[in-house]
Amino acid sequence: MTPAQTLQHRTDGPDDAPVLVLGPALGATWHMWDRQIPELTRHWRVLRFDLPGHGGSPAYSADSADTLAERLLATLDQLGVDRFGYAGCDIGGAIGMRLALLAAQRVSSLALISSSPRYDTPDSWRQRGVVVRTNGLDPIARTTPERWFTPAFAAAQPAIVEWAVQMVRTTDPGCYIAACEAMASFDAQQTLGGVGVPTLVVAGAEDETTPPAEARALVAGIPDARLAIVPGASHLTPVEQPGAVTDLLIRHFTTSWQQSPAGPPAPAPVIAPVPQQTSAVAELESAERAALRTDSYDTGMKVRREVLGDAHVDRVGEETDDFTADFQHLATRYAWGEIWTRTGIDRRTRSVVTLTALAARGHHEELAAHTRAALRNGLTPDEIKEVLLHTGIYCGLPAANAAFTVAQRVIREETTPEDRRAAQEDNEPHGI
Repeated sequence: MTPAQTLQHRTDGPDDAPVLVLGPALGATWHMWDRQIPELTRHWRVLRFDLPGHGGSPAYSADSADTLAERLLATLDQLGVDRFGYAGCDIGGAIGMRLALLAAQRVSSLALISSSPRYDTPDSWRQRGVVVRTNGLDPIARTTPERWFTPAFAAAQPAIVEWAVQMVRTTDPGCYIAACEAMASFDAQQTLGGVGVPTLVVAGAEDETTPPAEARALVAGIPDARLAIVPGASHLTPVEQPGAVTDLLIRHFTTSWQQSPAGPPAPAPVIAPVPQQTSAVAELESAERAALRTDSYDTGMKVRREVLGDAHVDRVGEETDDFTADFQHLATRYAWGEIWTRTGIDRRTRSVVTLTALAARGHHEELAAHTRAALRNGLTPDEIKEVLLHTGIYCGLPAANAAFTVAQRVIREETTPEDRRAAQEDNEPHGI
């Protein structure tokens, strides 16, 4: 294997122990896991790796999670490692999700930390690449503490904050830009159901980069997943709450490896818990208790995207937080997974019914989205006009008058150039 086909790595722990791989966050090096190593190496041979151009590793850039996963597998092949457990943070989590699909027979168990089915929007990642290309990594490095750590931790641990800034600042810019492209193109929303290994999903309670709602979406989509929320932690949870993360990893990989029918022998059971900080783990949910991860949710999300469009659904997802997550799951599962999928009437007819109901009830914030959906479902502007005329007779002229105003705007927007329409859709109220 050439250096361009593998990843810079180091191993710690007994040579004959099962292998546990730790994947880093974008901008971080394998040193982000330093405080987990003493305890983890009691049970596993731990392999840590650096992303290309990070921590002095060769600058052979990779612009997709698949490429990074393939290079990691090549590295493990070179070391003679067949099966392994995997824990990854941030982009390391994206790599883990791809490993579970690309090499399912080799991954014994999985942990996803500060991870998401889709990390922000592609445009936001490409814009970050523009910033780096224009100004270097210094602007990104200076804003790293507010993305990675809680204000309380940053104030109490200035040396760690400075370490984080320098770690990002010394990354190869070209490799960082390529990694941004990898994040922009990563989207596991439709493939989570294929992750067939026991999975622990960990989120920092105060993480605004990948908030707990993103972790719940992972648990909702992965068939055998559990959720842990760590209080007092932001995005770089293994650094900010090392005791809690270490304890979670040991408990998860010990039990899940024991349950695995294949792979190396399980590590010895944990006799005593790892000492943790007082703000350890507040929430640990079994897959059965996780929010609505049924087939109707997956089907509903597919139909919701087909009818309302990816841009609309992505925008709703970006603004979903702990307060609204359960409602969005409810709407996706029942409205889109149970009703819109029924075969008694077609989607065009459902759009007619929906437009009538929204106009009659005066739900103008929903009417714009569903007028656009009606066009997507095959109704012509003339047919929408007929629907609203009919609504005016049976539901009242004032209701129809207001509905005509909304529908007229949307129909006009659909005839404008694509770039202008996208800007208008960004400002459109969110329908369900």
